Amino acid sequence: MKIEFKKVQTIEKEFSIKLNSVEFSGTFCRISNKLIKLNSTIIGKIIVECCKCGEEHYINVDEYQDFILSDGEFSSLSEREGEMIIEIENHIVDFDELLSGELESIKSDYHICDSCQLNNKEIDIEY
Repeated sequence: MKIEFKKVQTIEKEFSIKLNSVEFSGTFCRISNKLIKLNSTIIGKIIVECCKCGEEHYINVDEYQDFILSDGEFSSLSEREGEMIIEIENHIVDFDELLSGELESIKSDYHICDSCQLNNKEIDIEY
């Protein structure tokens, strides 16, 4: 789902997209001429790699995330301190791209499968 930045209104609008078994939903609205506020949840199952043995396994994802989307480069960090700012290119908000980026961020974290959690070895298994 894509929407032009300039078409986003100041009234909150709901969105919901699904990618495989993951649902990305929430609300978004314009908060200034160059900023959009996005409140979202990501719920579902994704496949990740164990950081110890390298085996793939599923994890449940249930995350709430607030974003500020900036139309182009965001320059005033003191104005929105502590918030996650995502700079949008080409004046298009691409919800599929936002979801893909968040899923890749989750996958890049350290995940340990059930068998490695039961096996409390200090040494990582090479694969």
